[in-house]
Amino acid sequence: MEQLNVLIFSATFGAGHVRAAEAIIEALRTKDPNVKITHLDFGAFLNKTFNSVIKNTYIELIKHTPKLWGKFYYRTSKIPPDSAFQRFLNGLGRREFVELIQELQPDLIICTYPTVAGVLAQQRLKGVLNVPLVTVVTDYAVHSQWIHPGVDLYIVGCEGVSKGLIARGIDPRMIRITGIPVSPKFELDYDRAVVLKKLNLELDRPTVLVMGGAYGVLGGAKAVSKILADADYPVQSIIVCGRDEKLYKSLEPLIEESQNPVACFGFVKNVEELMSVSDIIITKSGGLTVSEALTKRVPMVIFKPIPGQEEENAIYLERIGAGRVAKDEEELENIIVNLLNNPRDLEKMRRAAAKAVRGRTAEQAVHCMLELLENRQNTQKIG
Repeated sequence: MEQLNVLIFSATFGAGHVRAAEAIIEALRTKDPNVKITHLDFGAFLNKTFNSVIKNTYIELIKHTPKLWGKFYYRTSKIPPDSAFQRFLNGLGRREFVELIQELQPDLIICTYPTVAGVLAQQRLKGVLNVPLVTVVTDYAVHSQWIHPGVDLYIVGCEGVSKGLIARGIDPRMIRITGIPVSPKFELDYDRAVVLKKLNLELDRPTVLVMGGAYGVLGGAKAVSKILADADYPVQSIIVCGRDEKLYKSLEPLIEESQNPVACFGFVKNVEELMSVSDIIITKSGGLTVSEALTKRVPMVIFKPIPGQEEENAIYLERIGAGRVAKDEEELENIIVNLLNNPRDLEKMRRAAAKAVRGRTAEQAVHCMLELLENRQNTQKIG
């Protein structure tokens, strides 16, 4: 059998798209250690200044003017594929993409970012590219940017997204519900005592994990940390600030004066360990963070969800019973206290998470992708 050659596109507009791609890469290498994989950032194909402006604008919008981002998200959620806006997006980096693909000659192309999927799908329709194209939807909601005629297979996280794609005209045979792919590391069990000791935390206290996202975009993260630090009930916290150095430094006085144990970090690469020892996670509701927490069966509290895809992800969590939403500090503390005082409620949320995610999501997704490739190759042989 010839060496499998796979091209994967993600984007650094939020870390979730990259993490989904990395999860797929892990599963591909497990399936076939000899697979050749090229993983590229969509933004690298854009003008550097243009890419930087888009990325920084997105981060600033969701951090400081989230309502404005929400308006943009919902106004573009149902634009048709032939609209002027969509035609503009489908032209971004088009020539560079085509030249690269002709040079690499991949057997399969996988996209975890919607815009690049649109660019390549358009070239598939024109007959410029003849490579099977897979789109991995990394949210629990349907947006027009994920839907492109010319895509051969959609990998989705839940039945609701599948139904949404079908309602927008996608053939059900082109959709597979596997769960959003997460790293196989989140399937592993970790020794709670060992991890807590490493963090200098106590074994017999409830543990709350506060995650601000890769760019520290959890609104009110400092207020959340203060609630936990000053709590008059038994609790300890793990705070992950991501790449937000300002937030990290601002927490130093709070941690020094805290009456409860606190472990504070910047950007980390052991989220699976931190989730494993946590009783509750307070976080933003990015698609990958939600999927990782569901995989670890940890109840989530979404604090001040950002309008747009994260608001939709939070709605999904509440609907399946695996998460709660807090719109302000008072509501947040009430939820934390109620959950910590009601172990049965926490257990219900864990069971809901287990029901929502079957596990081995990346492995399932890769199986569906390779099945697509095999069917395509068999069809070509017959033809």
